Amino acid sequence: MKIYPYKRLNRPVALRVTSVSLRLPDGTRDQLDTTAYSIPQQTVALGIAGHADWVSARIGISATLPPGANAPDATWSDLQVLAVLTDGETNIRTSVALGRDTEDGRDWSGSLDLLRDDHAGRASLAVYAVGTADDVRGRAITETDKSWVVDTESEEPVRGLQLDVKTAGFRKSAREWLHAYADAPWIVDASGRVPTVLVNTDVEGILGLLDSSGAGVDSKMRDLLVGQMATDVWTAVFHSAIGDLEVEPGGSPVFPTDWQGEVLREMLPDVVPGVHVEEALRQVHLRRTGDSGWVELQTRIHYAALRRAEVTKALTAAIRSLEQDNRGSDT
Repeated sequence: MKIYPYKRLNRPVALRVTSVSLRLPDGTRDQLDTTAYSIPQQTVALGIAGHADWVSARIGISATLPPGANAPDATWSDLQVLAVLTDGETNIRTSVALGRDTEDGRDWSGSLDLLRDDHAGRASLAVYAVGTADDVRGRAITETDKSWVVDTESEEPVRGLQLDVKTAGFRKSAREWLHAYADAPWIVDASGRVPTVLVNTDVEGILGLLDSSGAGVDSKMRDLLVGQMATDVWTAVFHSAIGDLEVEPGGSPVFPTDWQGEVLREMLPDVVPGVHVEEALRQVHLRRTGDSGWVELQTRIHYAALRRAEVTKALTAAIRSLEQDNRGSDT
């Protein structure tokens, strides 16, 4: 939790995306329908229209300030509302001022343009209300408590962790670094735009099991295998995200704006329960960089990964399926 040396609003800005359009190479603009963005997921998917060569996107934005933002006795003046798009991978930050819908209202709206060449994957969209407080201009009075995700490649507005699953024979792979993992059924590479799971086709039967369908034992074993794989993924990406944090001058860690930030916000409530996610991030960072507490935290990290992977559900279903199969054999 941050402490500010001036008065602020305690409630956040409500942010909504109201429209999305793409500008194409011939100068025309394709107005996308509402399936391009999801209000529950707070995500925009710019790949949904199937245009591989779009030049820029325009996102319509509506923001509602909390009560008290424009109160006559407010301790700030010169109120402005800014929409800010941040891409941690390309280090691009774009901001635009929104306009007030009515003279004394709390609703503001506008649009933000982003260039395709400026972004490699996912960017974070937030809104800030700023003003002059204690004679200092540009101080944040309040902001969104959860940013929208703008994905420049995805065809589906899904906020959660995205995975790229690839197959390879590790022993003779053209990726020479895989040779060292020839006896592993899969490994997780968390260094790219999205985490990649590499499945080792040299392990006999693994592709057949992963491709199995239906409601039999094979299907339940597949779900159990996928659950174990997902546990490894969640654990790996959490460690990748927590190990690559930016730190403010005062020593406070900053949430990443790409998938790493989504992973941390998803898992931290189980890793450090009972506190706000910003405080949980600070505690985990202190344990990782401090003299003690990091090893003890591994159990909580593993537990958080198990919950996200729904391993207990898959395991229970597999056990029931085996018991039913055994009872059928006995009769």
